[in-house]
Amino acid sequence: MLVHLQNQRSLSSDHSKLGLGGDFLPTTMDDATRRGWSELDVVMVTGDAYVDHPAFGPILIARLLAKRGLRVAVLAQPDWRSVADFRRFGRPKLFFGVSAGNVDSMLNRLTAQKQNRSSDPYSPGGRPGQRPDRATLVYANRCREAFPDVPIILGGIEASLRRIAHYDYWSDSVRRPILVDAKADLLVFGMGESPILEISERLQHGEAIDRIRDVRGTALLLSQEETLALSAPRELSPECRPIVELPAYEEVVGGDLESRQRFALMSRQSHEESNRQNGRPLLQRVGHRAVYFNPPALPLTEEQLDALYDLPFTRRAHPSYREPVPAYEVVKHSLRLLRGCASDCSFCCVSEHEGRIVQRRSTESIERELTALQQLDDFHGGTLDRCVTEPSFAAEQAKSGLSPLPAYISGHPGSTLDYTIELALYLKAHHLRPPSVQDFIPTPMSLATAMYYTGLNPQSKDASHPVFTERGLRDKKLQRALLMYWDRSQHDLAREALHKANRRDLIGHGPGCLVPPAHSPRHDRSLNVSTGRGPRTPVRHGSLDHAPKRPASRPLPTSPEDAPQPLT
Repeated sequence: MLVHLQNQRSLSSDHSKLGLGGDFLPTTMDDATRRGWSELDVVMVTGDAYVDHPAFGPILIARLLAKRGLRVAVLAQPDWRSVADFRRFGRPKLFFGVSAGNVDSMLNRLTAQKQNRSSDPYSPGGRPGQRPDRATLVYANRCREAFPDVPIILGGIEASLRRIAHYDYWSDSVRRPILVDAKADLLVFGMGESPILEISERLQHGEAIDRIRDVRGTALLLSQEETLALSAPRELSPECRPIVELPAYEEVVGGDLESRQRFALMSRQSHEESNRQNGRPLLQRVGHRAVYFNPPALPLTEEQLDALYDLPFTRRAHPSYREPVPAYEVVKHSLRLLRGCASDCSFCCVSEHEGRIVQRRSTESIERELTALQQLDDFHGGTLDRCVTEPSFAAEQAKSGLSPLPAYISGHPGSTLDYTIELALYLKAHHLRPPSVQDFIPTPMSLATAMYYTGLNPQSKDASHPVFTERGLRDKKLQRALLMYWDRSQHDLAREALHKANRRDLIGHGPGCLVPPAHSPRHDRSLNVSTGRGPRTPVRHGSLDHAPKRPASRPLPTSPEDAPQPLT
């Protein structure tokens, strides 16, 4: 505990003036040698391209460790087909830090339809195939092959959300906690700044990695002997909090009703214990071993969060890249004001990873970062000094036809074809065209994923209340097409959906119809779009403007309260 408090202080100890850093962290041993280093303390392995920007999590951790005086190198998108790249820097003195990158590697490669994505925004030129499937596992095992005695610490979103038994959408199976399959010593889950500082300090003082078992925000694999000694959950926690034992992997993997109920219960228990302030330690047995989870790391203070963004990032992609990194182009002029999310949406894992406590930066820290952004050669923008969630701001944007309109998720658990039709009718009645509709993708550890896999609501009593889930890939496409009623490329699928739901009355040119019949003229009246004569009806993408009401063939929802509500 004393070390932990010291690390908390060290995280916020230096508030030097923010500016653009002059140097990238070493990416080759030649780079390290030019710095006068004969060996490295830490090698940070990441599945993303090396972009020296605080929006890239592994680089944020690397910069934090470097600020503490450690010799840190970045091994970005290594060739995993051999061990050679993992020996590039020689044997690191302290540990390998392994992360798949900013996105789960399976989500990065495959769509909701389980098709290969055409690009990878985290790679130079958007080229796909620059990281392996299940990158955390592959990288960790290569690191172990390269140097069997060097500690390996997993981190990042992939490791964090796969830390317990989890449903994997792409293999349609329940997989074991990632530590069971990865040849690693520790797993840091959630936002890892405080845990990694404590671990690195204890390793520097000569403590063996297998003795570091009490760091908040970490998980470890117990030996067979330790697991056998656990006849019942007992107090392993230094804070004397009782351990919550999750259903064992073997209890949740069967696929029968009892196994699915146990899976739903496991999901609810882990969700309830993810609170940073009062979360309890967890234990999950896997065969003759078990994974032990310390309580989550405490949230950073405003001062500590400020210190992270005062680190000397260059805010540029590494100069070795000849092509731009698309993900960097999106965020390079952005500012992060907050961390965490209190909304706790069932489909989202932000609260599981970042926590439900919203942490904010100081005004002074934000102003320093703005000053640094203005030093970038290609910065020609301004700043928006108002929150886009303010009602007055939204109203002003609506008047201009640029009103923010949320992205929609189709095929979410609980959403039937009939519900989707009602939502599509509501959108059309109010002349709303969603700029983005995404198929629901079951990502590990979200409550909606538990609903998708089990067909049960984990938040209901005994986690046994049934929930409809659309599992057919074709049927998922049908739901998406309905919400894209205005897009001609989706009309064939939308008509198929309406035929399937026995709603052929919604196919036609009338004001109460969703889509035109097949082989209709290119410019159809169902979208209230001018065919070349007469005034154009004001219908805009993302517009909240209401056109004059017209009689409908059947009653339509007339207020947001009448529309289907999202499942939360």
